[in-house]
Amino acid sequence: MGKIFEQKKVKLIVSMIYRSEDIRAKAERRLSRIYGNMETLKKELPFDYTDYYAEEMGSPLKRELICFKKLVNKENISKIKIRTNKLENFFRKKEKRTINIDPGYVTEAKLVLLTTKDYTHRVYIGKRIFAESTLNFCDGEFKAWPWTYPDYASQEMREYFEEVREMYMKQTRSKNKG
Repeated sequence: MGKIFEQKKVKLIVSMIYRSEDIRAKAERRLSRIYGNMETLKKELPFDYTDYYAEEMGSPLKRELICFKKLVNKENISKIKIRTNKLENFFRKKEKRTINIDPGYVTEAKLVLLTTKDYTHRVYIGKRIFAESTLNFCDGEFKAWPWTYPDYASQEMREYFEEVREMYMKQTRSKNKG
């Protein structure tokens, strides 16, 4: 029989896709109130790999990547996706989203994104939420899977998550020393 180990906490990340800087700033403040201080490491990118959200949200769209200082328990991760969905709904105008908020987490080995949509490579984690290993850390860098969205597979985003991973590694090393 295998031994069940206590799971390490993980580094919470959020990707926000938006048009309005005002909505983004308000969402960011609300997320900070819920999950604590953000790291100084942020990344803003154009969202131009797809027009998936254009009909609903307009264009041009931007993406902001953020991560939080406080590590979170994996056991609570599905609740985070439910909460970010509620936040998206709070900012709706005329039944349309004005912001898309996708949470996930970084560990030593991977970037995991949370979604409400099932697919062959996604695993159900409860409360109508699925998890997807989007990037895997191998040979000193994040690498994409065949199913990884092209924007997450880009060099720019992989490098950002490598920096987040390094912050996570420093945090977990310092916690293990104490």
